[in-house]
Amino acid sequence: MSDKHVEEKVSIRLVAFASSVGATIEWYDFFLYGVVTPLVFNKLFFPNYDPVVGTLLAYATFFVGFISRPIGGIIFGHYGDRVGRKVVLVLTLLIMGLATFLIGLLPTYESIGIWAPILLLLLRVFQGIGIGGEWGGAVLMAVEHSPDNRRGFYGSWPQIGVPAGLLLSSGMVALLSLLPDASFLAWGWRVAFLLSAALVVVGLYIRLKVLETPAFARVKERQQESKAPFLDLLRTHPKNILLGLGARYIEGVTFNMFGVFSIAYVTTALGMPRQVALFGVIIASAIMIVMLPLCGMLSDRFGRRRVFGAGSLLIGLLVFPSFWIMELRSPGLIWLAIAIPFAFAYPLVYGPQAALFAELFDTRVRYTGISFVYQFSGIFASGLTPLIATELLRINDNQPWYICAYVLVVSLISTLSVFLIRETHKRDMVVDEATPPGIMPADGVVKVVPRAG
Repeated sequence: MSDKHVEEKVSIRLVAFASSVGATIEWYDFFLYGVVTPLVFNKLFFPNYDPVVGTLLAYATFFVGFISRPIGGIIFGHYGDRVGRKVVLVLTLLIMGLATFLIGLLPTYESIGIWAPILLLLLRVFQGIGIGGEWGGAVLMAVEHSPDNRRGFYGSWPQIGVPAGLLLSSGMVALLSLLPDASFLAWGWRVAFLLSAALVVVGLYIRLKVLETPAFARVKERQQESKAPFLDLLRTHPKNILLGLGARYIEGVTFNMFGVFSIAYVTTALGMPRQVALFGVIIASAIMIVMLPLCGMLSDRFGRRRVFGAGSLLIGLLVFPSFWIMELRSPGLIWLAIAIPFAFAYPLVYGPQAALFAELFDTRVRYTGISFVYQFSGIFASGLTPLIATELLRINDNQPWYICAYVLVVSLISTLSVFLIRETHKRDMVVDEATPPGIMPADGVVKVVPRAG
């Protein structure tokens, strides 16, 4: 093996590690809000409502984070495609960390009245904007540095940040939940948010060591940056945008159903201690950290569509036995019910997703493209899921079967969408397939491509 090959191998490993650590920190910040919402925010920031309405209002502020994510995706996608991936990643980490830290300092409704939920809402907006720009950059740092035949594997590394962030946030809240309820509500929950400051320092140190991606560096060197990435994206990749939104549907629903809503469901509908649900999510997240790169590797070998489509269908089928097992109210069975779909089926979707979405778009608009698809779909696929699930549970007399039917329909939509996408795992990431007239492709070779139809 040549010295150059060894150096490149070490380099991509460093980039992938940096992407996963940075993503872990940002997702810890974002998911911490979701984990704490049904346990704390409904009581301390919306105390004048009955428990169900208070939880719905608290989930509404949770949803606002998903509304603001597409805004962050468009803003930071624009600058990520014009200035570079690295600069944007550092900025998003700072925004996310500061917003999370300030949530830990917020006075409650009892102290400042209506200003408490208003400020909570505002900081959640900034969390959403920060994470909106984070995911696309972290993914591209890994995928655009990867060898062509390993994009699924290395692209799954920043995906590890999601279960790792959820593991950290759930684990931290579970640990703090050992405090007496009065102490946990008075100050314990704040510790988890304030610790974000230390995590951000670590993340910045690692991210500042990573170089710009070769694909974007080549675009920058040739002065081929898009002047209006979002408009170019809409003009050159409309079909891939729609199919990407459809494919992402099941991923967002699954994560928020089992990673967020299941905590409220087990605690309120089933009357079990919150530690039972939190521990189930922790187990699933730990397994998922191993499963994601494995599923990324499978997509390198068998293709993105096969692996993603199989995972989507499996989730739709497993959700029914999962909720049935939860109804038995046994802690061990609840852990199993959460882990099987969340730790084993979900990675088949989420592992290949980074490479799949990155391969849908050309270098000049890639940051904007993957950020828009991921974050805009988050509104209906992720942010609305706890609200929809809570309402479906209510109208079905606390029975989960409407929820299961909803997940099945979503899985069918996503499966159809991913199979309508052209297989991309062998695509040359440097060659632009939809270069606008007058712009030299990134590889410097002008190609004549016949128009469809």
